[in-house]
Amino acid sequence: MSISTTASSRGSVAVAESLTGGLLCSRFARQEGASAWFRGGVVAYARMTKERLLDIGDAPVVSEAAARSMAVNVAELLSADVAIAVTGVGGPDPEDDILPGTVWIAMYSAGETEAHLFRFDGDPTAVCTQTCDAAETLLQAHLGYDAR
Repeated sequence: MSISTTASSRGSVAVAESLTGGLLCSRFARQEGASAWFRGGVVAYARMTKERLLDIGDAPVVSEAAARSMAVNVAELLSADVAIAVTGVGGPDPEDDILPGTVWIAMYSAGETEAHLFRFDGDPTAVCTQTCDAAETLLQAHLGYDAR
């Protein structure tokens, strides 16, 4: 079973992503039947983009508050029932004293937002891959499909 199988019956999905630079949107868009449930996404890599399009306010860009704001606001922006947002430090260097591999993933649905902190290992590519894997697993669990 894929996200497509469960998402199409549960409503529409939107994505806000930073460090993954469009990778998560690409994964979703490539799934068969994605046009029935995937609204699209906002790749907000720069702080200015996160502020202007996703209204993160004064929150640090790699924080629970930023991830939650990104999820809520992309859902509203794209009229989606469910939204998932990812923000973090891919590396190889720390950013604002935040270690590489630190990632926040937030999900918005039915007026509720949840956020999860992850610590991934590896180079920037590995961190982005692990981030997308975790986001996809969270979405699958939310939709009632256990990926394991």
